[in-house]
Amino acid sequence: MARIDQILEETRPCFSFEFFPPKTEEGEKNLRAALAELRKDAPSFVSVTYGAGGSTRDRTIGIVKWIKQDLGIEAMAHFTCVGATVEELRSTLDGIRGAGIDNVLALRGDPPQGETEWTKTEGGLEYSTQLIELIRGGYDFAVGAACFPEVHLEAQSPEADLRFTKEKQESGASFLITQLFFDNAYYFDFVERARDAGITVPIIPGIMPVTNYGQIKRMSEMCGASFPEQYESELEARKDDPDATADLGVAYATLQCADLLARGAPGIHFYTLNRSPATRAILAALRAARPWDRAVTLV
Repeated sequence: MARIDQILEETRPCFSFEFFPPKTEEGEKNLRAALAELRKDAPSFVSVTYGAGGSTRDRTIGIVKWIKQDLGIEAMAHFTCVGATVEELRSTLDGIRGAGIDNVLALRGDPPQGETEWTKTEGGLEYSTQLIELIRGGYDFAVGAACFPEVHLEAQSPEADLRFTKEKQESGASFLITQLFFDNAYYFDFVERARDAGITVPIIPGIMPVTNYGQIKRMSEMCGASFPEQYESELEARKDDPDATADLGVAYATLQCADLLARGAPGIHFYTLNRSPATRAILAALRAARPWDRAVTLV
Protein backbone atom coordinates (compact mmCIF):
# COMPACT_ATOMS: atom_id res chain seq x y z
CA MET A 1 0.00 0.00 0.00
CA ALA A 2 1.36 3.40 -0.97
CA ARG A 3 -0.77 6.49 -0.57
CA ILE A 4 0.19 9.52 -2.65
CA ASP A 5 -0.11 11.84 0.34
CA GLN A 6 2.55 9.69 2.06
CA ILE A 7 4.70 9.62 -1.08
CA LEU A 8 4.62 13.42 -1.17
CA GLU A 9 5.76 13.57 2.46
CA GLU A 10 8.64 11.16 1.90
CA THR A 11 9.78 11.93 -1.67
CA ARG A 12 10.99 15.28 -3.01
CA PRO A 13 10.68 15.84 -5.87
CA CYS A 14 7.78 13.59 -6.86
CA PHE A 15 7.45 12.79 -10.59
CA SER A 16 4.15 11.49 -11.92
CA PHE A 17 2.60 10.81 -15.33
CA GLU A 18 -1.00 11.00 -16.54
CA PHE A 19 -2.48 8.72 -19.21
CA PHE A 20 -5.96 8.14 -20.59
CA PRO A 21 -7.70 4.83 -21.40
CA PRO A 22 -7.40 4.19 -25.16
CA LYS A 23 -10.47 3.49 -27.27
CA THR A 24 -9.00 0.70 -29.42
CA GLU A 25 -7.10 -2.53 -28.87
CA GLU A 26 -4.13 -1.08 -30.77
CA GLY A 27 -4.21 1.99 -28.56
CA GLU A 28 -4.26 -0.15 -25.43
CA LYS A 29 -1.34 -2.19 -26.74
CA ASN A 30 0.66 1.01 -27.33
CA LEU A 31 -0.27 2.35 -23.89
CA ARG A 32 0.83 -0.82 -22.14
CA ALA A 33 4.14 -0.73 -24.04
CA ALA A 34 4.68 2.92 -23.05
CA LEU A 35 3.93 2.16 -19.41
CA ALA A 36 6.24 -0.85 -19.39
CA GLU A 37 9.04 1.42 -20.67
CA LEU A 38 8.15 4.09 -18.13
CA ARG A 39 8.69 1.60 -15.31
CA LYS A 40 12.45 1.90 -15.95
CA ASP A 41 12.25 5.56 -14.87
CA ALA A 42 10.71 4.68 -11.48
CA PRO A 43 7.94 7.30 -11.46
CA SER A 44 6.46 8.21 -8.08
CA PHE A 45 3.00 7.38 -9.41
CA VAL A 46 0.90 7.21 -12.58
CA SER A 47 -2.69 8.41 -12.97
CA VAL A 48 -5.36 7.29 -15.44
CA THR A 49 -8.20 9.59 -16.52
CA TYR A 50 -11.93 8.95 -16.65
CA GLY A 51 -13.80 9.43 -19.94
CA ALA A 52 -16.64 11.93 -20.32
CA GLY A 53 -19.77 10.63 -18.66
CA GLY A 54 -17.76 7.86 -17.00
CA SER A 55 -17.47 6.23 -20.42
CA THR A 56 -14.17 4.53 -19.63
CA ARG A 57 -14.93 3.65 -16.00
CA ASP A 58 -14.16 -0.06 -16.21
CA ARG A 59 -11.08 0.43 -18.38
CA THR A 60 -9.74 3.10 -16.04
CA ILE A 61 -9.98 0.76 -13.07
CA GLY A 62 -8.56 -2.17 -15.06
CA ILE A 63 -5.55 -0.19 -16.27
CA VAL A 64 -4.85 1.29 -12.83
CA LYS A 65 -5.01 -2.19 -11.29
CA TRP A 66 -2.60 -3.53 -13.94
CA ILE A 67 -0.16 -0.64 -13.43
CA LYS A 68 -0.13 -1.21 -9.66
CA GLN A 69 -0.16 -4.99 -9.50
CA ASP A 70 1.72 -6.08 -12.63
CA LEU A 71 4.14 -3.18 -13.17
CA GLY A 72 4.66 -2.38 -9.51
CA ILE A 73 4.09 1.36 -10.07
CA GLU A 74 1.83 3.22 -7.66
CA ALA A 75 -1.30 4.34 -9.50
CA MET A 76 -4.26 6.67 -9.08
CA ALA A 77 -7.72 6.45 -10.65
CA HIS A 78 -9.47 9.63 -11.74
CA PHE A 79 -13.09 9.71 -10.59
CA THR A 80 -15.89 12.11 -11.59
CA CYS A 81 -19.51 12.93 -10.74
CA VAL A 82 -20.64 12.83 -14.36
CA GLY A 83 -23.52 10.59 -15.37
CA ALA A 84 -23.88 8.68 -12.11
CA THR A 85 -26.15 8.60 -9.07
CA VAL A 86 -24.70 8.49 -5.56
CA GLU A 87 -25.50 4.77 -5.46
CA GLU A 88 -23.59 4.22 -8.71
CA LEU A 89 -20.67 6.31 -7.45
CA ARG A 90 -20.49 4.16 -4.32
CA SER A 91 -20.57 1.02 -6.45
CA THR A 92 -17.64 2.25 -8.52
CA LEU A 93 -15.73 3.21 -5.38
CA ASP A 94 -16.34 -0.31 -4.06
CA GLY A 95 -14.83 -1.61 -7.31
CA ILE A 96 -11.80 0.66 -6.96
CA ARG A 97 -11.26 -0.51 -3.39
CA GLY A 98 -11.74 -4.13 -4.41
CA ALA A 99 -9.06 -3.72 -7.07
CA GLY A 100 -6.54 -2.79 -4.36
CA ILE A 101 -6.25 0.84 -5.49
CA ASP A 102 -5.35 3.34 -2.74
CA ASN A 103 -5.49 6.70 -4.56
CA VAL A 104 -8.29 8.65 -6.23
CA LEU A 105 -8.34 12.04 -7.97
CA ALA A 106 -11.80 13.46 -7.30
CA LEU A 107 -13.15 15.72 -10.06
CA ARG A 108 -16.50 17.14 -10.99
CA GLY A 109 -15.80 16.20 -14.59
CA ASP A 110 -16.61 17.76 -17.95
CA PRO A 111 -20.04 17.61 -19.60
CA PRO A 112 -20.65 14.47 -21.69
CA GLN A 113 -19.61 14.63 -25.32
CA GLY A 114 -21.94 16.82 -27.37
CA GLU A 115 -22.99 18.92 -24.38
CA THR A 116 -21.55 22.32 -23.51
CA GLU A 117 -23.02 22.95 -20.06
CA TRP A 118 -22.59 20.97 -16.88
CA THR A 119 -25.81 19.39 -15.64
CA LYS A 120 -26.10 17.45 -12.41
CA THR A 121 -27.31 13.87 -12.83
CA GLU A 122 -30.60 13.22 -11.04
CA GLY A 123 -29.72 11.49 -7.79
CA GLY A 124 -26.06 12.41 -8.24
CA LEU A 125 -23.66 15.10 -7.06
CA GLU A 126 -23.04 18.62 -8.34
CA TYR A 127 -19.61 19.58 -7.03
CA SER A 128 -16.22 17.94 -6.61
CA THR A 129 -16.30 18.89 -2.92
CA GLN A 130 -19.37 16.69 -2.48
CA LEU A 131 -17.56 13.85 -4.21
CA ILE A 132 -14.54 14.26 -1.94
CA GLU A 133 -16.83 14.16 1.12
CA LEU A 134 -18.49 11.01 -0.21
CA ILE A 135 -15.13 9.31 -0.68
CA ARG A 136 -13.64 10.40 2.63
CA GLY A 137 -16.85 9.42 4.46
CA GLY A 138 -16.66 5.76 3.54
CA TYR A 139 -13.31 4.87 2.00
CA ASP A 140 -9.69 4.95 3.13
CA PHE A 141 -8.25 6.44 -0.07
CA ALA A 142 -5.73 9.22 -0.45
CA VAL A 143 -7.84 11.81 -2.27
CA GLY A 144 -6.42 14.42 -4.63
CA ALA A 145 -8.19 17.31 -6.35
CA ALA A 146 -7.61 19.77 -9.18
CA CYS A 147 -6.73 23.45 -8.98
CA PHE A 148 -6.39 26.20 -11.57
CA PRO A 149 -3.48 28.67 -11.56
CA GLU A 150 -5.22 30.77 -14.24
CA VAL A 151 -8.68 30.42 -12.60
CA HIS A 152 -11.36 27.90 -13.55
CA LEU A 153 -13.30 29.03 -16.62
CA GLU A 154 -16.61 28.86 -14.72
CA ALA A 155 -15.37 30.67 -11.60
CA GLN A 156 -16.92 34.07 -10.86
CA SER A 157 -13.56 35.49 -9.75
CA PRO A 158 -10.05 34.40 -8.69
CA GLU A 159 -11.13 34.87 -5.06
CA ALA A 160 -14.20 32.65 -5.49
CA ASP A 161 -12.08 30.02 -7.24
CA LEU A 162 -9.60 30.06 -4.37
CA ARG A 163 -12.38 29.73 -1.77
CA PHE A 164 -13.71 26.68 -3.60
CA THR A 165 -10.19 25.21 -3.75
CA LYS A 166 -9.90 25.61 0.01
CA GLU A 167 -13.23 23.81 0.39
CA LYS A 168 -11.68 20.85 -1.42
CA GLN A 169 -8.99 20.69 1.26
CA GLU A 170 -11.58 21.06 4.02
CA SER A 171 -13.64 18.26 2.45
CA GLY A 172 -10.65 15.90 2.69
CA ALA A 173 -8.36 16.40 -0.33
CA SER A 174 -4.76 15.84 0.80
CA PHE A 175 -3.00 17.13 -2.33
CA LEU A 176 -3.75 19.25 -5.40
CA ILE A 177 -2.65 18.91 -9.02
CA THR A 178 -2.82 22.01 -11.22
CA GLN A 179 -4.32 22.38 -14.63
CA LEU A 180 -1.63 22.70 -17.31
CA PHE A 181 0.08 26.09 -17.64
CA PHE A 182 2.95 27.54 -19.66
CA ASP A 183 3.96 30.53 -17.55
CA ASN A 184 5.41 29.65 -14.14
CA ALA A 185 4.44 33.06 -12.76
CA TYR A 186 0.83 31.83 -12.64
CA TYR A 187 1.83 28.83 -10.54
CA PHE A 188 3.90 30.72 -8.00
CA ASP A 189 1.30 33.48 -7.69
CA PHE A 190 -1.40 30.85 -7.16
CA VAL A 191 0.65 29.02 -4.51
CA GLU A 192 1.29 32.27 -2.65
CA ARG A 193 -2.39 33.20 -2.68
CA ALA A 194 -3.36 29.65 -1.67
CA ARG A 195 -1.02 29.65 1.32
CA ASP A 196 -2.30 33.07 2.39
CA ALA A 197 -5.83 31.66 2.19
CA GLY A 198 -4.94 28.74 4.49
CA ILE A 199 -4.44 26.00 1.87
CA THR A 200 -1.61 23.87 3.24
CA VAL A 201 -1.64 20.68 1.13
CA PRO A 202 1.04 20.05 -1.54
CA ILE A 203 0.29 21.74 -4.88
CA ILE A 204 1.84 19.76 -7.74
CA PRO A 205 2.33 21.68 -11.01
CA GLY A 206 0.89 19.98 -14.09
CA ILE A 207 3.08 20.30 -17.19
CA MET A 208 2.40 19.32 -20.79
CA PRO A 209 5.24 19.55 -23.33
CA VAL A 210 3.98 20.81 -26.68
CA THR A 211 4.40 18.12 -29.33
CA ASN A 212 1.54 19.16 -31.64
CA TYR A 213 0.81 22.89 -31.89
CA GLY A 214 -2.74 22.63 -33.23
CA GLN A 215 -3.71 20.07 -30.62
CA ILE A 216 -2.26 22.02 -27.70
CA LYS A 217 -3.92 25.25 -28.88
CA ARG A 218 -7.33 23.55 -28.82
CA MET A 219 -6.68 22.04 -25.41
CA SER A 220 -5.39 25.27 -23.89
CA GLU A 221 -8.44 27.17 -25.12
CA MET A 222 -10.75 24.55 -23.60
CA CYS A 223 -9.10 24.76 -20.17
CA GLY A 224 -8.16 28.45 -20.13
CA ALA A 225 -4.37 28.09 -20.24
CA SER A 226 -2.52 30.94 -21.95
CA PHE A 227 0.82 31.01 -23.77
CA PRO A 228 3.57 33.55 -23.07
CA GLU A 229 3.71 35.80 -26.13
CA GLN A 230 7.26 34.92 -27.19
CA TYR A 231 6.72 31.18 -26.74
CA GLU A 232 3.56 31.28 -28.83
CA SER A 233 5.42 33.22 -31.52
CA GLU A 234 8.17 30.59 -31.66
CA LEU A 235 5.61 27.79 -31.84
CA GLU A 236 3.68 29.59 -34.57
CA ALA A 237 6.88 29.85 -36.65
CA ARG A 238 7.33 26.05 -36.43
CA LYS A 239 3.71 24.90 -36.71
CA ASP A 240 4.27 23.27 -40.12
CA ASP A 241 7.32 21.34 -38.91
CA PRO A 242 6.22 18.68 -36.39
CA ASP A 243 9.77 17.71 -35.41
CA ALA A 244 10.83 21.31 -34.79
CA THR A 245 7.63 21.91 -32.78
CA ALA A 246 8.28 18.88 -30.60
CA ASP A 247 11.94 19.81 -30.09
CA LEU A 248 10.94 23.29 -28.95
CA GLY A 249 8.16 21.91 -26.77
CA VAL A 250 10.50 19.53 -24.94
CA ALA A 251 13.18 22.20 -24.51
CA TYR A 252 10.70 24.75 -23.16
CA ALA A 253 9.03 22.28 -20.80
CA THR A 254 12.43 21.18 -19.48
CA LEU A 255 13.33 24.80 -18.65
CA GLN A 256 9.88 25.29 -17.12
CA CYS A 257 10.23 22.21 -14.89
CA ALA A 258 13.79 23.10 -13.87
CA ASP A 259 12.62 26.55 -12.74
CA LEU A 260 9.68 25.11 -10.81
CA LEU A 261 11.86 22.59 -8.98
CA ALA A 262 14.66 25.08 -8.29
CA ARG A 263 12.07 27.31 -6.63
CA GLY A 264 10.67 24.60 -4.39
CA ALA A 265 7.78 22.90 -6.25
CA PRO A 266 7.09 19.46 -4.70
CA GLY A 267 7.39 17.68 -8.04
CA ILE A 268 6.00 17.59 -11.57
CA HIS A 269 2.85 15.92 -12.90
CA PHE A 270 3.34 15.28 -16.63
CA TYR A 271 0.34 15.27 -18.97
CA THR A 272 1.57 12.74 -21.53
CA LEU A 273 -1.31 12.35 -24.03
CA ASN A 274 -0.27 8.65 -23.92
CA ARG A 275 3.09 9.44 -25.53
CA SER A 276 5.88 9.07 -23.02
CA PRO A 277 9.14 9.74 -25.01
CA ALA A 278 8.95 13.54 -24.58
CA THR A 279 8.20 13.42 -20.88
CA ARG A 280 10.76 10.68 -20.27
CA ALA A 281 13.43 12.82 -21.97
CA ILE A 282 12.50 15.78 -19.75
CA LEU A 283 12.64 13.59 -16.64
CA ALA A 284 16.08 12.28 -17.62
CA ALA A 285 17.40 15.83 -18.09
CA LEU A 286 15.96 16.94 -14.76
CA ARG A 287 17.46 14.00 -12.89
CA ALA A 288 20.83 14.71 -14.50
CA ALA A 289 20.76 18.43 -13.59
CA ARG A 290 18.99 18.10 -10.19
CA PRO A 291 17.66 21.68 -10.04
CA TRP A 292 15.86 20.89 -6.76
CA ASP A 293 19.24 20.84 -5.02
CA ARG A 294 19.23 24.63 -5.47
CA ALA A 295 15.81 25.10 -3.88
CA VAL A 296 15.98 27.40 -0.88
CA THR A 297 12.32 27.17 0.14
CA LEU A 298 9.59 24.61 -0.48
CA VAL A 299 6.19 25.59 -1.84
